[in-house]
Amino acid sequence: MDHGGSALLAMPGMPGMDADLPPFTLGRGMAFGGDPFFLVLCVVLLALYGWGVIRLLARGDRWAPSRTISFVVGVLTVGLTMCTKLNDYGMAMFSVHMVQHMVLSMLSPILLLLGAPVTLALRALPTAGSGRTGPRELLVKLLHSRLMRVVTHPAFTIPLFVASLYGLYFTPIFDSLMRSQAGHIAMMVHFLAVGLVFFWPIMGVDPGPHRPGYVMRMLELFAGMPFHAFFGIALMMASQPMVTTFKHPPASLGVHPLSDQTAAGGIAWAFSEIPSVVVLVALLFQWYTSEKRQARRTDRAADRNGDAELVAYNAYLASLQARSRG
Repeated sequence: MDHGGSALLAMPGMPGMDADLPPFTLGRGMAFGGDPFFLVLCVVLLALYGWGVIRLLARGDRWAPSRTISFVVGVLTVGLTMCTKLNDYGMAMFSVHMVQHMVLSMLSPILLLLGAPVTLALRALPTAGSGRTGPRELLVKLLHSRLMRVVTHPAFTIPLFVASLYGLYFTPIFDSLMRSQAGHIAMMVHFLAVGLVFFWPIMGVDPGPHRPGYVMRMLELFAGMPFHAFFGIALMMASQPMVTTFKHPPASLGVHPLSDQTAAGGIAWAFSEIPSVVVLVALLFQWYTSEKRQARRTDRAADRNGDAELVAYNAYLASLQARSRG
């Protein structure tokens, strides 16, 4: 879809729009570089999470190593996507940009949420004391706010998730954002934020105002995923470039814009499947462990009261039998 803009080739201040950018290889893409904003963000996230874990361990509390590993890997996926030369190539190649989009919106959020950062913050932050408000109290207030109830409701998260594809790439908004460094950063932060908002109530690891049952969570998951597949298929079937920004890639890359767009569509289609499987497995595991905990609680309650419910039921049956004999 041509929005009438001119080719965005070698515009000043635009990272990656370099006429001498060599052909893409995985080694060149993984070279250190990219955006300093995301480098600082990754360092800050790791430092805050590490502080929380150390604080818990120092006072003798447990914190599952699997959660720490998941969060760290999630941050590393953000770093590999935005703090390497992938970011430069993503400004010139639709396929590389789509890898960035899919990782930031569908892979990184799942890994970060499995790390339970909100739960860690609630446990690690000190209470401010009676009548005082500190960071922990502000976090609790935010979790119970009307705003949080709105932004975690499926009536908001699913349309937002879908609009981040169709409302961005098939309108002039995408080209406008790609014209500046600030716009590009804002778009990538948006992808990450949308993914976190969409998957947060579905994953159900951290506390939140919207916590449906496991079946409803699965329905929410599968309600959003087909739109990714349709978006990818639309790109793959297009007979002309649909995004102006990638209509004239630098000649040094040696890529054809239509072939590159087809590859981008295939990436979007494939990523609609992989995270779905990961989240579905996580949900089934959570469901299984939840049922086990409930069974243990029931057994402990029965041990404490001598299984009063069973005794009462047997007494009831005995009374019915006595009446029938009388």
